[in-house]
Amino acid sequence: MLSGRTGGVLLVRRFCRDDWDWVQEWFRDPVLDQELGPLDDEWLEHVLTDPGSAELVVIRESEPVALVGCVWGPIEHTVSDIAVPRSLRRSGVGSLALRAVLTWRGHPPVSRWVAYVHPSNPAAFGFFTEQGWEHFGIDDGMHTFRLVLT
Repeated sequence: MLSGRTGGVLLVRRFCRDDWDWVQEWFRDPVLDQELGPLDDEWLEHVLTDPGSAELVVIRESEPVALVGCVWGPIEHTVSDIAVPRSLRRSGVGSLALRAVLTWRGHPPVSRWVAYVHPSNPAAFGFFTEQGWEHFGIDDGMHTFRLVLT
């Protein structure tokens, strides 16, 4: 649970099959579809059954405000995706959702997180930079960001 400047308390829970309809609606947005999509039944089954990862729903006042993918590793976890609806972009909810996800008690414990950003996604590059994640250059064609938790 996390309270933030955009109002309301944020709750984090695992994605479930009942979320599929609103997620598909969000991804009708060309920006989300281009950067993170397309989503299909294979994606749905993967996020519902993969024991090494979690797709997390961040909720404020009973409404989803972010979808954040996490892959769990033995040394560091990876943020695999962050999606917010078009109506909430640049409102600060993405920052709050990321903090809520990083502090969610359902993760296996680690002290480090990593994120990979495609070079054609300057918005994501700026987002992780603004969040204080350290840029480590390009690895396998992707910008690498790391955050060490204290």
